[in-house]
Amino acid sequence: MVVLATAWGWACGPTPPLREQGPFIPKSEAVVLARVPSVERDARARERAALRRALAQRAGQLDVALQLARMDVEWSQSQGDLRYLGRAQAALSPWWDSATPPPAVRMLRASIHHARREFAEARADLDAVVKEDPGNVKAWLLRAEVLGVQGEHAEAARSCAWLTALTSPLSIAVCEARVRSLSGHSRKAHAQLAEVLGRTGRSLESRTRALATLAESAALAGDAGKAERYFLRALALNPQDTTARAAFADLLLDARRPREAAVVVMDHTHDDRLLLRRVLAENALNSSRAPALTRELALRFEARRLRGDGAQAREEARFALHVEKAPEKALRLARSAWATQREPWDVRLLIEAALAAGQPEAARPALDFLRDTGCEDPWLVRWAERVRSETP
Repeated sequence: MVVLATAWGWACGPTPPLREQGPFIPKSEAVVLARVPSVERDARARERAALRRALAQRAGQLDVALQLARMDVEWSQSQGDLRYLGRAQAALSPWWDSATPPPAVRMLRASIHHARREFAEARADLDAVVKEDPGNVKAWLLRAEVLGVQGEHAEAARSCAWLTALTSPLSIAVCEARVRSLSGHSRKAHAQLAEVLGRTGRSLESRTRALATLAESAALAGDAGKAERYFLRALALNPQDTTARAAFADLLLDARRPREAAVVVMDHTHDDRLLLRRVLAENALNSSRAPALTRELALRFEARRLRGDGAQAREEARFALHVEKAPEKALRLARSAWATQREPWDVRLLIEAALAAGQPEAARPALDFLRDTGCEDPWLVRWAERVRSETP
């Protein structure tokens, strides 16, 4: 806890216990229920509002639509709020369903599909982008990410290789390290990336990405102490990196340090992924905050289902397994996630849920995947050994 407070200057006092009570009805319109950022004070919100008005007055303005969609996608990424992806799609609606949209629209559409974990659609757009523009660095990087998440590591590595003459050695090393970590070779990924970062890591953005990747690879390789140091450095440089923040909270939860995990995500629970980590931490602490936070997350998952949004099946599987104590539901959700993605957490969840449900044979796809990739990461190897020991 001291390390966290020193690194980020966090301080948290005691929180009064939550009590069940009726709805609060203000006695006057003057009562302030909540304070939200004012559009007048927020330059980005003001700009987005102006762009939206311009599109409403005259649809089909490509330059305006692209600018607005980019801002909405960036805001969604920084805040972990997928609703802004719908707004970005709305801005691009005149071209959204086109088989041959303008290249910039296709790239944004791929980014939106990727964020929603609609990987087949994202890959189709990215294949078209790199065919039309082989020098598009962002497209190759995103294509490598999509393929890596889907478990197509050889093709993902080829996407990284295309970057050789297009971008910095550090960006290429981050791309390659990410693919190696996803395929279960995090020690090699870490060694290579650390060496390149030591030689070439100058720009803030490149260093931030590299440090977050090093943290995740160290965690997968079983070096929790090194991973924690990298996470602290990465988040000190970019506190808005919700992916790194979630991974750091996972590291702390696995180390049975739920109080610190709760602090890591405490002020960021507008993002459902981070609220999940807060719920897991507060339930582990058996805190008075746990019931209300648990209900809030359950309502968010229900709202997503009503919208037909299955982007967070993995997170809901963890919630079902560890909070609701519903292993069969967790196994169903873990299988749903496995249908489209093969990240280390998908491997672990499929195994955990299968074991908890008393169906170790259901983990067979994960075991086959680990065998086929030659996985060396102790974090995943231990889970595979547990299944084998419990399978008749």
